[in-house]
Amino acid sequence: MMANFCIEEFPMRRLSSILAVILFFTATSPAQQPDLNQLKREAVSEVDSMQALTQQMVDEIFSYAELGFQEHNTSRYVTGILEKNGFVVQRGVASIPTAWVATWGSGKPVIAFITDIDDIPQASQKPGVAYHDPLVPGAPGHGEGHNSGQAVNVTAALSLKKIMQQHHLAGTLKLLPGVAEELLGAKAFYIREGLFRDVDLVLGCHVSGSFVTSYGEGNTGLVSVQYFFHGKAAHAAVAPWEGRSALDAVELMDVGWNFRREHLRLEQRSHYVIPNGGDQPNVVPSEASVWYYFRELDYPHIKDLYELGNKMAQAASMMTDTSVTQRLVGSAWPRHFNKVIAEVEHRNIEAVGMPEWAEADQILARAVQKEVGAKETGLKTKVEELRLPRENMGGQSDDIGDISWNVPTVYLLYPANIPNLPGHSWPSAVAMATPIAHKGSTAGAKVQAMTALDFLTTPALVEQAWTYFRDVQTKEIKYTPFIGPNDKPAIEFNRDKMEKFLPELQKTYYDPTRYKTYLQQLGIQYPTVKK
Repeated sequence: MMANFCIEEFPMRRLSSILAVILFFTATSPAQQPDLNQLKREAVSEVDSMQALTQQMVDEIFSYAELGFQEHNTSRYVTGILEKNGFVVQRGVASIPTAWVATWGSGKPVIAFITDIDDIPQASQKPGVAYHDPLVPGAPGHGEGHNSGQAVNVTAALSLKKIMQQHHLAGTLKLLPGVAEELLGAKAFYIREGLFRDVDLVLGCHVSGSFVTSYGEGNTGLVSVQYFFHGKAAHAAVAPWEGRSALDAVELMDVGWNFRREHLRLEQRSHYVIPNGGDQPNVVPSEASVWYYFRELDYPHIKDLYELGNKMAQAASMMTDTSVTQRLVGSAWPRHFNKVIAEVEHRNIEAVGMPEWAEADQILARAVQKEVGAKETGLKTKVEELRLPRENMGGQSDDIGDISWNVPTVYLLYPANIPNLPGHSWPSAVAMATPIAHKGSTAGAKVQAMTALDFLTTPALVEQAWTYFRDVQTKEIKYTPFIGPNDKPAIEFNRDKMEKFLPELQKTYYDPTRYKTYLQQLGIQYPTVKK
């Protein structure tokens, strides 16, 4: 039986000692961590406070207009911002000069952010102008919207860094660029280099006209391969019989492939260009090349297409008495995004909601849609439902797929562009340095930061994401890279094209020290539409 306790009977010296200990631990204990909702409110506030920086990043990267593997200005600019804010930057990773990893923090979880930085050929376009009006005729441009992604991830990371410092949150942030994504040329090399070996989850993002995320399998994977045929030159008029035409071999391979299409699966997508068809007609071409993308829904079918392409190349060389060599330029697995992360991310999308579009934004959107013959629906005003797994019918590819089969990954689609456009062309560049891109990137940064906070503060969610990865996604399917140990990144690609246009592009670089926006620097009235 417990005796009655009376404080008067308790020795005062012992009571004083206990009170001193209590006061010591109270004074030295860290402040109580705010709840998750409060942390998210702080993240949203931090992102809002950086809207000017977000806008500058969107506009400046847009003005650089750099093709895959030649994103030197973009990489210097972004890594400079990160280093200035305390991130440690490792440059030239995976033997790719424009690739880097920026790291801040310590401990688990390790959260990686990735988004692409390259643009596409012949997509130069004045922003805010609702008809074709290139900044530099024939030059590359951000007709895929990649200029906005770094603004999303960097803004999110800077807001997280501040909150993690203030509230003593453990965790490590990593940022990487998607170099040469349009060539599917880098991320498989990242995996081979082990850049995600210690990462717990990956938050990728990509521009869109929608605000949505998804999980499960989707899209196609591919191999990107060049075939080089080697023949023998001769005078095409005097002694053509002495020559062996490498161009003939290219054309025979292409004809053979086009006849074979009828007997391929409906799910496949395959297409080619001829980078080298010879020098001039009066010389039998001794060198010629063709570049193929072989796309399919899964690793075995992609491998089958690749092997079939190799067989046809060999057959074409035999028919023309030439020889053939090949180079794997890039590759991508079909993506499989993580259910646990996607569900968390979707809740944050709903919490943030669509940006509030001004009438000027809607006027521009409808005018561009009208110009290209698309549905004139304007900008979307509601977020989409979480996209659930459905039958995969193929389509585009993205080398984020390789990462998604090595670490739990999701892809946020944030609303910084105009819906219903054809993509990969000048119309998709119109909005990408305007208030549409600025507002959409800010919204995307909020979701990236909020989703990271969910996993930084709730270790059980990280384990749940890995359980899905192990027990559902990779239980029966294991990642096998298409690239081999001796394959090298195609870092020389697009060098000549960029050198050709660089002098004119440099004249249009954005100067945020003199102009508030790129539109202001260019003297463009927003929006500019046909009357």
